[in-house]
Amino acid sequence: MIFKDYYKILGLQTNKVSGSEIKSAYREQAKKYHPDINQRYEERFKDINEAYRVLSDGISKRKYDRMWHRNVGRANSSYEESKRSKDSISSDFFNMFFGTAENKDISKKKVKKEVATKGENIETEINISIEDAFRGKEQSIGVRTVEGNLKKFKVQVPAGIQNNEKIRIVGQGKQGKAGGKNGDLFIRVKIKNDEKFTLDGYNIKTNLYLTPWEAALSTKVTINGINEDVSVYVPAGIQSGEKIEIDNKGYKDGKGGRGKLILDTKIMIPKNPKEEVLELFKKMDEMSNFNPRNG
Repeated sequence: MIFKDYYKILGLQTNKVSGSEIKSAYREQAKKYHPDINQRYEERFKDINEAYRVLSDGISKRKYDRMWHRNVGRANSSYEESKRSKDSISSDFFNMFFGTAENKDISKKKVKKEVATKGENIETEINISIEDAFRGKEQSIGVRTVEGNLKKFKVQVPAGIQNNEKIRIVGQGKQGKAGGKNGDLFIRVKIKNDEKFTLDGYNIKTNLYLTPWEAALSTKVTINGINEDVSVYVPAGIQSGEKIEIDNKGYKDGKGGRGKLILDTKIMIPKNPKEEVLELFKKMDEMSNFNPRNG
C-alpha cells in the first residue's frame, strides 16, 4: 500500500507547519479541486478532506508525523488517489492506520474526555527580614489544599533574593486531571523593613546616632552592617539628617555586586546627663553665639 503524503496533498512541502497554515492550505486545495468545478476531482477532494481531518487534530497529526518521517523519503512524490470502497469517505490507508471515519469520531470524543490536563498553579507569599533575605534561610510555610487540609513545606530562600521575587516548587500545585502533571506552587517573597534596616532597591538604609561632640569634632565609629561591622569616618560639623554613603556595603544586586549602605545621621542629646556634662553645656552656651534659628 502506498504511503499517503497528506502534506503534499494539501500543497505543503514540510510538516513544520502551524494549525492556521494547515487550515489555510486546506481551504486553498478544497477550492481548487472542488467537484463542482470538475466531477473528476471527487476522489481528490475526498483525499484533501481526509488529509485535513488527520492533520488538524493534534493527536492524529503526531501519530501520522511519525510515519511521515519514516516514509516520506521513500514515498512516491507524485500524487496518487487513495483507494476506498464505494461511497466511503475514508481511504484504505486512512482506515489501516486511523480506523474508519465512524470509529475516528468515537475516538475523538473519547480522547477529549481523557486528555491529560495540568493542574492549576497555586500562589502564596511569605514575609522575611532583610537580614534573612540577604543571608538566605530555610522557611516553613503551610498551604491549604482543595480539601481544606494544611500542607506544610520547608522552603530554602536563596541568599540575595529580591523583593517580590517568586520561588517555584514543581508539582505542589493543584492535582492534574486524567494523568496530567500537578500544577506548581509559587511563593512570593516579601522583604520587610525593620527598626534597624530599610531596603531601597539595592541600597540599605540605617541610622547613624552621634553625640553632639562627635558631630562637632569629627570621629571614627564602627556600626553593624547587614553582614559585617563597618568603620565610618564622620567629618567635623556634620548636621543631623545628613547622609553618609558607603559603596558596596548594601544589598546584593544579583550580579555579584552590592548596593550602598546609606547612613542617616541623627545627633542625640543624653536624657539624664551628669552634672558635669550639664555645666559644660552651660559654658558652651555662654561662650558661643551660634543660633541655628537665624540660619
